Amino acid sequence: MSKVDPIIAVKNVNKSAEWYRKIFGFKNAHGGDHFAVLTTKEDEIILCLHAWEKDNHPTMTNPKIKIGNGLLLYFRTADWREIKQNLDKIGWIIEEEIHQNKNSLKQEFSFRDPDGYFLTVTEFHEFEG
Repeated sequence: MSKVDPIIAVKNVNKSAEWYRKIFGFKNAHGGDHFAVLTTKEDEIILCLHAWEKDNHPTMTNPKIKIGNGLLLYFRTADWREIKQNLDKIGWIIEEEIHQNKNSLKQEFSFRDPDGYFLTVTEFHEFEG
């Protein structure tokens, strides 16, 4: 069995963890000033947050580089409407409004997190090869 735990570099781990909790309902299973492990309600690791310039990770040493170049965080979730409502409540900028993805035929929308990472949230679906 294999799993991947995506880690993104953020300016403020605690603030970012709180934003993801408020918007997605994620729990912070491992908190701290420079690393957080965000989990689903079912305790599955979904995303890790790491402070820039800590622990000498080669891709996290320069916070001045363009954030998220080549990265898209794609969330497949049954809670997609609730997430959109949470963003609307706080007046968050939506970069792509709800629309049907022509490939998956599912509803989705896109926005950026507080650090500028591009996120797409879509109706939950299984990938069909």
